[in-house]
Amino acid sequence: MPDIPQAPPDTSLTPTARDLTTLNTLGLQSRAPAFVCLRSPAQLPALSDLADRYASLLVLGGGSNLVLPPQVEGLVAQVALAGVRLVEARPNAWIIEAGAGENWHGFVSACVANGWDGLENLALIPGTVGAAPVQNIGAYGVELADRFLGLTAWNVRQRRLVDMDAAACRYAYRDSIFKHDAPGAWVIISVRFALPRPWRPVLDYPDLQRQAASMGPAPSARDIYEAVCSIRRAKLPDPTVIGNAGSFFKNPLVDAATRNALAERHPGLVSYAQPDGRFKLAAGWLIDQCGWKGRQLGAAGVHDRQALVLVNRGGATASDVMGLAAAIQRDVAQRYGVQLEPEPVVWRDARAPGA
Repeated sequence: MPDIPQAPPDTSLTPTARDLTTLNTLGLQSRAPAFVCLRSPAQLPALSDLADRYASLLVLGGGSNLVLPPQVEGLVAQVALAGVRLVEARPNAWIIEAGAGENWHGFVSACVANGWDGLENLALIPGTVGAAPVQNIGAYGVELADRFLGLTAWNVRQRRLVDMDAAACRYAYRDSIFKHDAPGAWVIISVRFALPRPWRPVLDYPDLQRQAASMGPAPSARDIYEAVCSIRRAKLPDPTVIGNAGSFFKNPLVDAATRNALAERHPGLVSYAQPDGRFKLAAGWLIDQCGWKGRQLGAAGVHDRQALVLVNRGGATASDVMGLAAAIQRDVAQRYGVQLEPEPVVWRDARAPGA
């Protein structure tokens, strides 16, 4: 039977106006006069051509780590590149590659279903695979950097594909090179993971330790996956029900002397020792102790079950959210002498990084 000719990939991109309200998990009303959706790597040169015509480029993933203004000036490009594949089965690791537009939780679920274990602690984190390296997402004792092998990204200005390893990405706590380079400098195309063989469970966090007894003496990756999903659903609001961006503040890192002084003045202080000798303070605990859990300023509020999560009570704007965040920061700084740093990208102008 003769081969059926394949249509050439679409290489064009035509900007259109787009409402972004449903494309950010905070549900902030926002609009983009110039919006494109990247569905094929063949469109990357056209994206660079367009980027030259606009003052800024916002690269949009799942919108889960983003605070948007009512109108986004410049060009907005949503990445919708799909695909998950087993690249190689090495003796010590499964090498898995996923397109940047894949839903993160869907990707984690597929890995667990296929026996490619190692990402289960990161289940139910909203967003896309391509956004995960930007933030170096992490939860319950595992960070993306722990399972990262490399990624392929498009350098928008230089118009070329670049393969980047962990050193090139400059990972740190909820940080990477992508949060510091010029806005719209990079479009992540695909991400490669090295998932460990043999696999060992990571059960360091108290929430998981409390559930370990119900998992039996040899918990599987599926057990941990289910436990993480259960914990997150109990603590965190579903963004499809109430707008939120997940954890809004980073857990602050302090030296041992600062932690010990705080613990002496505040005996209930929640902190976690780090390998470098510093301590990570629980930002949610600090916020809760300042009386913010469940409170509201205008249309923005603090979730009543998790003080680390700011929510849109309906009709909130970026100003509402950031006004609430600033009030929380002031109270925590006054009481504990600790400055909280927001996790989400706050898009203001051409100097804000992509998300």
